[in-house]
Amino acid sequence: LFITEGNMKDVNQEHEILKIDDALKTQKSQDKPIKCEDIFNELRKKNEEKIVLTKGVAGIGKTVSVHKFILDWAEEKNSQDIDCVFLFPFREINMIKNREVSFHEFLLEFYPELKDLEKSKLYTKSKLAFIFDGLDESHLSLNFKNRSLNTVDERSSVDVLFTNLVKGNLLPSALVWVTSRPAAANQIPPRYVGLFTEVRGFTDQQKEEYFRKNIRDKTMANRIISHIKTSRSLYIMCHIPVFCWITATVLQHILIETNAENISTTFTEMYIHFLLIQMNMKNQKFDEQEERQRTKLLHSNREMILKLAKLAFEQLKKENIVFYEEDLKACGIDVSEGTEFTGMIAEIFKKENGLYERKVFSFVHLSVQEFLAAVHVFICYLNKNMRELQFFFEDSQTTARQKLRLFFRIFKFHELTKSATDKAMQSQRGHLDLFLRFLMGISLESNQNLLEGLITHTKNTTKSIRQTTEYIKQLQNNNITDEAAVNLFYCLLELKDYSLYEEIQSYLSSDKHPGRELSSSTCTLLTTVLLMSEKVLDEFNPKRFTSRENYERLLPAVRCCRKAL
Repeated sequence: LFITEGNMKDVNQEHEILKIDDALKTQKSQDKPIKCEDIFNELRKKNEEKIVLTKGVAGIGKTVSVHKFILDWAEEKNSQDIDCVFLFPFREINMIKNREVSFHEFLLEFYPELKDLEKSKLYTKSKLAFIFDGLDESHLSLNFKNRSLNTVDERSSVDVLFTNLVKGNLLPSALVWVTSRPAAANQIPPRYVGLFTEVRGFTDQQKEEYFRKNIRDKTMANRIISHIKTSRSLYIMCHIPVFCWITATVLQHILIETNAENISTTFTEMYIHFLLIQMNMKNQKFDEQEERQRTKLLHSNREMILKLAKLAFEQLKKENIVFYEEDLKACGIDVSEGTEFTGMIAEIFKKENGLYERKVFSFVHLSVQEFLAAVHVFICYLNKNMRELQFFFEDSQTTARQKLRLFFRIFKFHELTKSATDKAMQSQRGHLDLFLRFLMGISLESNQNLLEGLITHTKNTTKSIRQTTEYIKQLQNNNITDEAAVNLFYCLLELKDYSLYEEIQSYLSSDKHPGRELSSSTCTLLTTVLLMSEKVLDEFNPKRFTSRENYERLLPAVRCCRKAL
């Protein structure tokens, strides 16, 4: 995995997908690569009294990097000056967030085997490293102005313990490493961060290595690599190891079963095939070439898929990516051993034994949850289940009378996508962005046909899709945020509308001087498209494209040219 040293000022400035696009050009930038085993060595060169903060998008390899560091330390391959390394996943910390405990009690909650160890030997004579994984999953309310704690025996809430450890008030000689998705990384003030790093995932070379190592048939590996390179959106997302896995799984299956030359290009198509493949593991009689069998397979597993899809949406609304047994039961899912749950969804759903051996559940990747949530919403639309769709039309100001009126109203699909788009743009954490892309993609009749058996009937959405694309393009002409501009751009690609992409390309390939006509969002897209392209421009002059206030939006594209004016 490619880990680089970064700058705290970049935190939360760009959308996650844009950050992945940015990673495409790492070989052309001056980023300093860091091996995960050298994390604390790099910190010592700077300021050991501060912490390491590592950011990276979901599935990029933050947890793997942490586990690799711990494994190497345990096998005496690195950091042997550290006596003890303690790992605390935030998803498990959430389970005791409302309790008052001392730091020593907190440590014993996770590592009860330390109870007989003398405190002075542990805290004063040992070099300790504490790793907190997944700040974005934390339910703690972090306030770095709260009261100070100086001893491991003083009790407080868990959030106070954490902030004092980060500030250096508690165990100032200890090493602290925190990982987070980009949107949540800014919860920690920069003044407490001694080393800021970013996990960039696979480089272009490592992507090819992944496919060649995991696909034994060399001819097939070459075909898949060639296909991915022709689909820029897939090529970008394969920087994320989880996407490499899904892509390899889907494309191998399609090539083996159908020997098709024209294979999937959009995310939605990829995830529909991924769902089908997972069910195929349960029912080996499934044959992709026989549509009636595929339909039969979806129909026979319909009840379980719909329950999982409802769970995905209910938890996405709450911004939860981990959930518990009671959440599953509320959606009618039986989690007992030996049930259909563990057999059919083994690869889509994972089960972890967390603190106190309480079962903690999550989808194998956040994108799978967002995909299934979109399936749920589209089926609710088809079945005119307005109760489930009210989430997109309500806000904190909606009165009881308005809610009642919404309940009896039948929405058109373009009204749903418009409200879902607005809702996604209002989200500060971007938790509905990928969901929105999947919802757009599922609405295509070609994708509805792929889901036949799961959905009872298809809907002609041609007119609604045209109205949706018009609305998205209208928004792109406004001064919307960078993250919204990029996500809406990808929504158009899911709808197989390439007009905006072609328009941006025309700016890059011609000598036009659009000047001040370009909106801020168009400038962002111009940068995004340039970062997506493999070519390097001989010359690039950002000033000819835009006004002074939008000039900075084009600066990242400078790295893609040999000469900048």
